[in-house]
Amino acid sequence: MFEQFKKLTELKKMQGEFKKEKVTIENRGVSVTMNGNFEVEEIKLSAELSLEVQQKILKQCLNEAREKIQKTLAGKMMVSGLSF
Repeated sequence: MFEQFKKLTELKKMQGEFKKEKVTIENRGVSVTMNGNFEVEEIKLSAELSLEVQQKILKQCLNEAREKIQKTLAGKMMVSGLSF
């Protein structure tokens, strides 16, 4: 039982560290910054692009940022050796 509490404490610590992780994806002047809690921290748009193009690029940037954060966090979990 003590081992489970120890793992829980380690997970809480990792969660705090994950929030510090950030990824920024940029495409044609449109960029998205997302943290390790999958919160969007910043969005930059490009006035040179039409609304429709910006929407399409923004969607792509958000999806790519999410995927990149997931891979980064999964790698850190594997390195940490935590298993349940």
